[in-house]
This record gives sequence, structure tokens and C-alpha cells, in this order.
Amino acid sequence: MRLPVDDEIYNVNAVWLGPPGKTLPFRARYVAYGVGAAVFLLLQMLERRLGIGLGFFALAYTLLITIAVTKVILRVVDHDRPLGSVLRGFVNEVSAPRDHTRAVTSTLRPARVRAVLSRPGRAAPRGRHSARGTTQGGAES
Repeated sequence: MRLPVDDEIYNVNAVWLGPPGKTLPFRARYVAYGVGAAVFLLLQMLERRLGIGLGFFALAYTLLITIAVTKVILRVVDHDRPLGSVLRGFVNEVSAPRDHTRAVTSTLRPARVRAVLSRPGRAAPRGRHSARGTTQGGAES
């Protein structure tokens, strides 16, 4: 027998419905207003830094971009994952320590490399000479 889950109880969209008959033409959660305002202000600051003037089309495009970016951000925000934890996870991911993948360069001088001939079917001797031409005792040959 399968029992239904009770997640629907916690899935409450906190939206402003307004007075009866006077609702907004769209449904937006309360968090969307704050995120949208922050995105709009950031985009406006970016436009001013780029030298874009304050005009009708600049505001219209900024508003459309704000709506799109807000929708993308709020796709990952829900009642199980609030905005604060999403932002904290993003900051943790960006500031996490990473392995350094710097290329290691080395110089191989052909005069110091000794070739060791081996017979077919037998493995080359190990430990006697390294790639730099030093013996086990540490003295160069």
C-alpha cells in the first residue's frame, strides 16, 4: 500500500493576493519582489558603469532582463531550500579551496641520462640508477 506524502502541506506559496477583485495580474512570491529589486538595482549600476544612459528602452530592457534573471534564481528557491541557504551554498562553492593545477616543468639533460640495456624477456634492473643518473648512495656518476 502506498501512502501519500505530506509535502503539499509545507508547499505554501507566500504571495500577495490583494483585496478581492483588485489582485495583481501576476502571482509572485514575496521573495521574488526582494530578489527582483536587488537584481534591478545591480543591473542599473552595471548600465551606468558601462555608460548606458537612463532612457525608456534602457529601462524596458533592464526590466525584462530582471524578470528573466529573477525567474532563473527562484527556480532553485522553494520551501525546502530558502534563499539564504542557496546564497550561502553559492558563496561556499565559489570560495572553496581548489587544487592548484600549475604545470610542473623539469629539465632533462641528455648528458646525465644513462641508458641501461636489457635482454628481451627480462625486466630492466630497478633501483640501481634513477633518471637523473644518481646511484643509490646519492653520488652522481
